Amino acid sequence: MTKYIFVSGGVLSGLGKGVTAASLGVTLKARGYKVTNIKCENYLNLDSGNINPIEHGDVFLCEDGTEADLDLGTYERFLEQEVSLKNYTTVGQIYQSVIKATCDLKHKGATVDAIPYVPEEVIRRIKKAAEGFDIILIELGGCAGEYQNIIYYEANRILKLQEPDNVIHIHVTYFPHPKHINELKSKPTQLSVKQLNTMGIQPDFIVGRAEIDLDEKRKEKVAYYCNLSQDDIISNPDCASIYELPLIFEKQKFGEKTLAKLNLPIKKPELEDWEKMVHKIKSKKAKTVKIGVIAKYLSSGDYELRDSYASLLEAIDHAVTQVGVNLDLRFIKAEALEKGQKQALSDLHEVDGIIVPIGWGKRGVEGKIMAIQYAREQKVPYLGLCYGMQLAVVEFARNVVGLAEANTTEVNPKTPHPVVHEIPADDQHQTIKGEGASMRLGAYDAVLKKDSLIYQIYQKYNALKDEKQGVVSERHRHRFEVNNSYREQLSAKGLVFAGTSPDDFFVEFIELPKTIHPFFIATQGHPEYKTRPLQPHPFFAELIKAALKKSSLSL
Repeated sequence: MTKYIFVSGGVLSGLGKGVTAASLGVTLKARGYKVTNIKCENYLNLDSGNINPIEHGDVFLCEDGTEADLDLGTYERFLEQEVSLKNYTTVGQIYQSVIKATCDLKHKGATVDAIPYVPEEVIRRIKKAAEGFDIILIELGGCAGEYQNIIYYEANRILKLQEPDNVIHIHVTYFPHPKHINELKSKPTQLSVKQLNTMGIQPDFIVGRAEIDLDEKRKEKVAYYCNLSQDDIISNPDCASIYELPLIFEKQKFGEKTLAKLNLPIKKPELEDWEKMVHKIKSKKAKTVKIGVIAKYLSSGDYELRDSYASLLEAIDHAVTQVGVNLDLRFIKAEALEKGQKQALSDLHEVDGIIVPIGWGKRGVEGKIMAIQYAREQKVPYLGLCYGMQLAVVEFARNVVGLAEANTTEVNPKTPHPVVHEIPADDQHQTIKGEGASMRLGAYDAVLKKDSLIYQIYQKYNALKDEKQGVVSERHRHRFEVNNSYREQLSAKGLVFAGTSPDDFFVEFIELPKTIHPFFIATQGHPEYKTRPLQPHPFFAELIKAALKKSSLSL
């Protein structure tokens, strides 16, 4: 019998419900249970693919091509298992399904009201995601009390009525710490739980997010006013690394308490590998590498956000932990480089390694190309991801081949040298999502040249899908591709097409020979979506090593 754990949030968004759910999942999985997650989003979009990353954070790209919320990346990295469309739903998906069912006469002439048909569709999706698992953690997007997500709380209430012994609810809330008062305040949590109660839900646990650990006085007060045992108030303080949280929960016996409420046997957890990793993260390192990310999705009003590059930052963090160095990460605004701003140029000239990540449109493109040219000419280790590969081809075409007006048609549709152009609109090559929104999505194989640096990197980390054939697999999310008409010209001047699709139609990897550059590689894929804390992606580990070598040489 599957067990269902609903995880809601209160007081404010961005508290870390996903990290909380994933961390509890780690402690349950460490006890031998099969655990999975599902994220229930509030928006009408059918996926996260067309949402500006500044507005909603980094899209997480799944193996099956689903463009999902960044929390799915948290699930995949923490639980070390792939997620897919079934682990992610939106209000838009749910209403689309219900409306289609009415059009297909599946409700036999009934008046289809929001209640109960919409919550029942939510329950159906939860149960579909839970198939084959002992426990599913259901993260409810937004905060309790928002009208957009009421259908999810109603699904929780109904499922609890149907299976009272199999459903519990965890409420994650915020305990502010006003400096002028100098104590954690519990009133926001009390009011948030009251919102839950008005929807017919009594939480089984309250997880308190705060700058520091919840003290016993706060736990006692919240337990009294929220109708809980004091033991069921769990502390979730700020910590040096999110990967420390499963161990913080374990110290509070959160996993044991959860299993007890679900009437499941309590087993001893096996967390040795996780403990070693956290120890390595927190240990002192003798050396530091400076990595520059040439970014464009940062600003939101007066603030700069990191969530736009969530998966990339995780990938870099995993790599520096494995290599055993400190990280000095510099976000360098592409538009600031274009304008010649002093700080941006200074950062670019100081870093030991450069990454040009995913991007769309022409804003900041020339700044990215400037950074790529600098990396190539000054022998700075370079890693290009998706747009970072396409623009590396543009830079090489302009400054090495001599095609001064070379460009991608995404930026200049009338360029005389379209070295990067749009993928032909064909079901064979891409997923047709809608008018003007067709892309190549999901995992695709590529065949590598066995004498390439990229092949050697994959081989070194046992990351080849088929070593004999030189096949690897990476996830893709793009609409433009290297123009095959220019491959011969580019190759003649030294650009190595290190990997292509099995039919040789798509350029998947490029590099410069080590005789020309110590480490200059780029991929059309997205290795940042496949990295794990216990198993970093080879590209990022090798970039950090190359950057460390450059740093040592420059001392």
